Parts: sequence; structure tokens; C-alpha cells
Amino acid sequence: MSRAVQCQSCLPWGSWMQLHESLPRSRGTRSVYLCAASVPGITGSYFSRKILRTSSISFTRGCVHYQGGNQERLVRPSSSRHALSHLRNVASSDAIKKHQKSLSAWFSHQPNEERQFGPSFSVDAVHVDPVIRESSLEEILKPSPDLTIQNQLQQSCRQVISLQNLFDVDCCGRQVKNVVLYGTVGTGKSTLVKKMVVDWCHGRLPRFELLIPFSCEDLSHSHAPISLRRLITKKYQHLRDVVPILGTSNLNVLFILNGLERLNLDFRLAGTELCCDPSEPVPPSAIVVNLLRKYLLPEASIIVTTRPSAVRRIPGKYVGRYAEICGFSDTNLQKLYFQMRLSQPSCIQDGVGSSSGEQENLVEMLSRNLERHNQITAACFLPSYCWLVCTTLHFLYFTKMVPPSQTLTGIYTSFLRLNFSGEVLDSTDPTNISMMKYVAKTVGKLAYEGVMSRKTCFSEDDLQRCFEVEMKTESELNLLEVFRSDVFRFFLSPCVQPGKEHTFVFTIPAMQEYLAALYVVLGEKKTLAQRVGKELSDVVGKVSEDVAVVVNIISKVLPLRFLPVLFNLLKIFPRYFSRLSGKDQDAIAHTMAEELFKEEDYYNDDVLDQINSSILGVEGPMRHPDEVPDDEVFELFPIFMGGILSRRNRAILEQLGCSIKNLAAFEIAKAMKKTVIRNSRKGLPPSELMDYLFFLHEFQNERFTAEAIRSLRTVNLSSIKMTPLKCSVLASVMGTTSHEVEELNLSSCNLDASSLRILLSVLLRCKTLHLQLNSLGPDACKEIRNLLLHDKCMVSSLRLTNNPVGEQGAQYLAEALAGNRSLTRLSLLHTALGDRGAEVLAQHLAKNQHLQELNLGYNSLTDTAALQVVEVAKKHTTLDKVHLYFNDISEDGKRALDSLRMDRDGVRALVFLTAGTDVSDYWSNILNVVQRNLPFWDRERVRQHLSLILQDLESSRRQTANPWRKAKFLRVESEVKKMLGKLQHGTL
Repeated sequence: MSRAVQCQSCLPWGSWMQLHESLPRSRGTRSVYLCAASVPGITGSYFSRKILRTSSISFTRGCVHYQGGNQERLVRPSSSRHALSHLRNVASSDAIKKHQKSLSAWFSHQPNEERQFGPSFSVDAVHVDPVIRESSLEEILKPSPDLTIQNQLQQSCRQVISLQNLFDVDCCGRQVKNVVLYGTVGTGKSTLVKKMVVDWCHGRLPRFELLIPFSCEDLSHSHAPISLRRLITKKYQHLRDVVPILGTSNLNVLFILNGLERLNLDFRLAGTELCCDPSEPVPPSAIVVNLLRKYLLPEASIIVTTRPSAVRRIPGKYVGRYAEICGFSDTNLQKLYFQMRLSQPSCIQDGVGSSSGEQENLVEMLSRNLERHNQITAACFLPSYCWLVCTTLHFLYFTKMVPPSQTLTGIYTSFLRLNFSGEVLDSTDPTNISMMKYVAKTVGKLAYEGVMSRKTCFSEDDLQRCFEVEMKTESELNLLEVFRSDVFRFFLSPCVQPGKEHTFVFTIPAMQEYLAALYVVLGEKKTLAQRVGKELSDVVGKVSEDVAVVVNIISKVLPLRFLPVLFNLLKIFPRYFSRLSGKDQDAIAHTMAEELFKEEDYYNDDVLDQINSSILGVEGPMRHPDEVPDDEVFELFPIFMGGILSRRNRAILEQLGCSIKNLAAFEIAKAMKKTVIRNSRKGLPPSELMDYLFFLHEFQNERFTAEAIRSLRTVNLSSIKMTPLKCSVLASVMGTTSHEVEELNLSSCNLDASSLRILLSVLLRCKTLHLQLNSLGPDACKEIRNLLLHDKCMVSSLRLTNNPVGEQGAQYLAEALAGNRSLTRLSLLHTALGDRGAEVLAQHLAKNQHLQELNLGYNSLTDTAALQVVEVAKKHTTLDKVHLYFNDISEDGKRALDSLRMDRDGVRALVFLTAGTDVSDYWSNILNVVQRNLPFWDRERVRQHLSLILQDLESSRRQTANPWRKAKFLRVESEVKKMLGKLQHGTL
């Protein structure tokens, strides 16, 4: 019923720099609720159960209201009781109860976006009231001073008014009957309306016996005459028994008119005649006008919600109080909102996400970022952006398996639909342009130019160039004025960085890249010649259709053979231009591919980590104001371009008036395919490869993704923090094909058991699998056992180096070895196995028939365990190499292992750098392993082992008389001494 929650303060009419002053923190107590301020509901986001202190609404019941704006007349206090008694006599009380139940069910509805993108709240859950300040028509009309956000917060506090006091007497003691509640897009108008409706349904508004909400958008679609009584029963059939007594009793009625900007009202008597009969059919706009005039049902109370540009449509004499919704101008309200929403149990349902302690840490990081007065603090003045922040964090942190329709682009597209669906910029303008289409053409142009020039701060000149340079008509100028008043602050706000207070930035950084992508995909990036050619082609095409009819008629009467030739000539230009216009799709595809593989962005964090940092901030010392800032990064821009082309997002944008045809999307994908696949084969760095995979996920084109992924035989994502979301993206994208993966490197990726479960379908198809440095314990080893025992497992080489496998983990791996048929190489270097873990592995090795190499180095093995493993290996049919270096093996044990011969025993044990009186053939491999893993090993223990190795090398060199062997020993000794020296000086 109500539209998405509207927004913040408005810009003045004169200069871009004249911002409507923000509201300082309110003082005193008020009820606190929690709401997703710009989303849920049919078109808005609302919540209603009080959570901190419920202060019931108390109104003076002795006054009924006036004629016009501020008249009053006293009524006997018992009139309401008489009215209720009369209702009971005519069974209307039951009708009102049914009405309350129906309204409660309707306004409790949550949209798909609220259920899909994170935990949702019922109407009786929690709600945070935005700040409401009493205003006046003079204050609305006068130009606002040129203020930055910091200066705005220092302004003297205007009068703060609570929702329950809107109908209190004014400063002159006159009872208020008509209230205009206004605010720009995103501040929470519709949310407050819905809260008021639900409060009344639950008996928390005792002042009013009856509440009747109307959507002005709904009323604007009907022009047929209808009486007020018929209109009410048409919308609310349960009120059939109540409607006859409207106007004849002292029933306290509240009308709510939501979204007045959708109606064209004419308060002149010549435009709208007077009507005091609720049974007389008149146009819906005339009903609204006469209700506000207090000529129709003068005893009724009315709340009107509207955007700032439409406030002046109601003459001031008909308004008892103006109130401005200022959103969450108090940072404490923002913190409360985030704490409530991010602490919902659904964030960790099914064991997904994080523990309550980790949730608290997330909220704490967000609170600290808000306290730093970063740009996010300014953005979260708008309750709608608070919802977007929470939804994005839920997407990043609490997503286990990503549904096909759940994408980051989808979140932003749905966010815009929940705020702008069905909205036209100005209902009085004949073009009837949708608000989102206007934003895409103007703000999108500014966003695109910023992306191309790699800047995020925009001066007043930049704004004038994008918004005003093409103003040619009065209509265009009027649209610009409405945009600046109602919508500008939804997308742009003053910069909070020192020295940049007089510039503007996008309220949410990622929104700049989204709008830039939308601007390009919609084809708005055209040269003057392209625009003129398109218009001329349309004109000529229409003319040629008319000429065709005339030519066909004349040619049947007169033998004029040249007429068909002339007609065909007229057709040439549209056909030629249509071929040229096909180049637009090629240009879009080229832009997307070029931005996706920019080499200067190769070694940045992946885009998901960038978004996380922009919301939660970067922990550590703050940057000095004089320090040169890093270059701006716009890696989301091409990803959003791909996401916007997905079928679901195109369908949503169609509802917003931004049409992208199926053929255009097909041609863009076709033109982009070769370039994307060719660039992906170049060997992308891990962070860039993660971005590429995320792009394919956002693109939502399974055929395109399958062709692109089929060329990826090696996937290196080492050192990428693989959150459940990233694991789901990898599994989803790789799941479009069933081809074998030669190598998958997931080392140092913060994997755990749940990550391995998500990635199971991908891991099964990998031949070489790197899982080292992931803190994988026994629980993860259980998942690895299930992987290796799967009948479709293709893993032939598995590296689990530097993971705390332990004895229990070794038990799971031993069971896997006994039943696996694909594994040939297994590295358990530095996995804390101990003697017991090695013995368990040795007991199950006999059942394995395929393993060729086993690395048990640096596991604190003693002689007994090492010899037991080797004895089993000697009998194994395929195992020919066992790594046992850096273990606690004595000299006797070493001699026993040195006596092993490949031709006799069938196995080689790599223990030291020597092999009898010669240097081991694997000495360089052992030293490389040491150097590569030194950052993760105990340095003192490594130093002791290297010292023992050096002594062993010197002893073996003295025992040999072969000069060639002595030279080899000296070379290896030199390498070991060099490594010891670097280790002692801390340079290794």
C-alpha cells in the first residue's frame, strides 16, 4: 500500500552547495523501535514492537477541531463514549475489529527482498523511530544556508516532536487536525505511517476509534467520480456498517494520505468545487481537497505524507502542523539499529555464520567505524541505507549457500526498487518520467565520469556540468528542481574528509559504481552524433511507414514506377542506422571486459573484501591528513555491469522505468565472450581471479559461465580469505561444468570444516589440491576423509602441510587412505601427528594400493614410529618415497634408515641431507621446504635441526676421500651456513 520509505533533507533551489540543514541529536526520551527503514512492506520497510520503553500515546480528548487550519470548538468529553455506545448498538464495533485485523495482516506483510536478504522482522518485532522535528511553511520555502554536514550538526536544535504528539495543540493553543509529514527519499515517512497503523490495530492509539489509510498512488489511477463512503467500502469492505455514521456522530477518525506527491490537487474553487456530503460522487482528488479544507468531515484528523517538493501543493491555511522526518541524525540510533538487526538469531541458523561472540565483534567494528565520523556515518542518516548496510553485511558474513538469485547487484537493484518502484519524478510533468530513469541519466552520468577519471569527490562545477548543461526547456528545469529537493541527498552528500567539506561524494561508495554501470548498460553513453542519428532514424522510420500505405494505393492507380524506388530509399537510413547502433553493444562489451581486467588493479584486495572494509573500516592507525591517499579503485563497476544484465535484475529495472531488452543483453554477452575468455587464460593473480569468479556469479548466465570456466584448468586462490560466501560463489560458478581441474590452490585461505563441505563438489574434480596453512583440525580431516572415500574423487595429490591435524585427524586420514583409489601423493609435513598419529597411518597403509609418496616431516617422530612406517612402506606395492626429515630420529635410527636401498627394499626414506658418505639427491628439495615454511615453524627448533644437519654434513665430508663428493658436501654446507646466518640475523 505504501511506497518505499522516503528520504532525508532537501536541497535548496539556488545552489548545489545549499544543503537543507541536517538535524542535531534529539534530546530527551522517546520510544525506541527498530526498522529497516526503507524496504519492507508492500513498498516500504516497517517494524512495530517497542523494545526499550513503550510510552503509550496520550491525547487530550476534550477538543474536536476546526474549520480550515487552526480553529477549534469545544465538545462535551462524553461524546466519544456516546459514539462507541452507538457503534455497539449497530454492531459497528465488530466491524472495526475486523478492519483492525485486516489492516494488521496487510501492513505486516514483508516483501521478498526482506525475507531473502537477511533476517526479517515482523511488524511486532522491533523498530527505531527516526527523528521528527516540527517545521513551518516559511522554513520550508526559504533558502537554506550553505552548510557542510559538520556545520549542520552544530546548528541550534529545532523543536523535536514525537509521533504521539503530532496532534497536540500548537503554540497558540489551537487543536491540530491536519498534519503534513514530509521528508526526502529514505528518511522513513512510510515506515512511520505503517507503525502508526499497526499501533492503532493493536490498541496503542486510543485517541482514534477509526483509522483509514489511503495510498495517493492508488487514488491517482482513478478519475471516475466516487463518493467518500463508496471509496471507503471499496477499499475496506469490513467498514460497511461504520460508513453510514461518518459525519453524523462524534467518532474520532484518522485519515492517513500517504504519498501526496502522486496527486495533482487544485484548491481553487474554480478547480475543485466544495463538497460536504460524503455520499456525493466526486473525483478522488476532490475528496482529498475537501477533506483537507475541513469542508468534508471537519471533525476528522488527517496525516499527509509527502516529499518536500509537494508540500506547497496544500495551502498553509489548511495545515495545522508541519513535521519533517530527519532519519537517524543521532548516531546512537544508527548503532541501536545495527545491534538489533545484526544480532538476530537467523544470522546463525543452521550453524552458519558466526557465534554470538563473533556477531558482537562485527557490531563493535561497525560501531567504531561510526564513531570515527566516516562517510558511512553521514550515509546512515538515511534509515534506508542502514538497511542496505545490514543486508550487505548479512550477505558477506552469514551466507552459507548462495541462491542463484542472490547477488550483490540484486541487493542494490532491489534496494532501489523498494525506494523508487512506481515513482515518477514529478506527477505534474507531462513526460511522466520515472524517478529512476532520471537518476540513471543524470546521476549515472556523474558516476560514470567519476569512474573514468578515478575520482569520488565532485565539485559544484562537476554537478552543474552533469545536471544543468543540457537544460533547454522550462519542463527540464522544473524536473531538476524537484530532483534537487527530493532525491539529491539520497545519492550524494557532502564529503566529511578534512579539506573537502565543499565537495560531494556518493552516500554509499558502491552506489557510484552501480549507477555508472547502469548508465552504460542503458546506452546513455552516446555521442551527439549518435543521439541525433537515433532521433532522425525514428522520425524517418515512422514517415516511411506512412509513405508505404500511400505508395501502395497510388501505384495501383497510376503507373509511377519510381515511387517504390523512392520508398526503398527512405528505408535505407533506418536500416543503416540500426546496423550502426549494433556497435553500441560492442562498445558496452568492450568497456566491461577492459574494466574487468585492468592490470593496475591486479594486486588490490578482492571486491568483497573492499566492500567489507568500506563498511567496517580498516583496523589500525588512522591515515594522517597530509598523507597522500591511495588511488581510487572501481573494480565493482564491471561486475555491476554484468549483474545488471542478468534476467532478474533487468526485470526489476523494467519496473523502475529502465528497460534493457533481451536482444541487447544477448548481443553484449556475445560480443564480450571471446575477450573475457582470452584474458582469463593469462594467469590472473588470486584476488583478480576471485573478482572474475564473482563477476561470473553476478552475470547469472549459465551458458556464458560454462564456456568461460571450461578454459580454467588451474585455479589459484592462495591467500584469499575464503568466507562461506566466496566458497559458495566458487562452488556455484565451477558447478556450471563438470570438467577436471588440474590444480586448485587454496593455501592460506582460512578454510574450516564448513568451507570444505561447501566446496565438496569442486574438490572432487581436482587432481592436485593445496590445503596447507588453513588451521584444518580433526573436524576438517573428517570432511577430507569423506572427500577421499567418495566414489567420484579424482584427487591424486593432496598437501595438508602446516595444519593442526593431530592424532584424531590422523585417524580420519588413515581411514581415507585405506579406501581411496586416486591419491598418489600426500603431504602431512608439520601437522602435529606425533608417534601415535604416524603409527595409525602405518596400520592402514597396507590396505592402500596407490600411494607413491608420503611426507611425514617435522612431526616429532621418534625411531620406533619412523621405522614402523618404513617397514610398512617396504611391503607397499607402489609407495617408494617417505619424507622423515626434521623429526626426532637418533643416530641409530638414521643409520637404519640410511641402509635402505631402492633396488633391494623398494623405498627411499628422506631423513637428512646425506646418504651414507654422499650428499642426498634431495638436499635442495629439503632446504627449499625449510625456507618456504620457515615463517610458520618454530625458528629455534629449525635452528637446532639445521645445526645438526651441518654437523652431519661435516662428519660425512671427513669420512669420504672422493674429491668430487667433498666438493658437493662443501656446496651444501655453504647453503646451510648461509641459511643459519640469515636465521640468526632475522633476515630469513
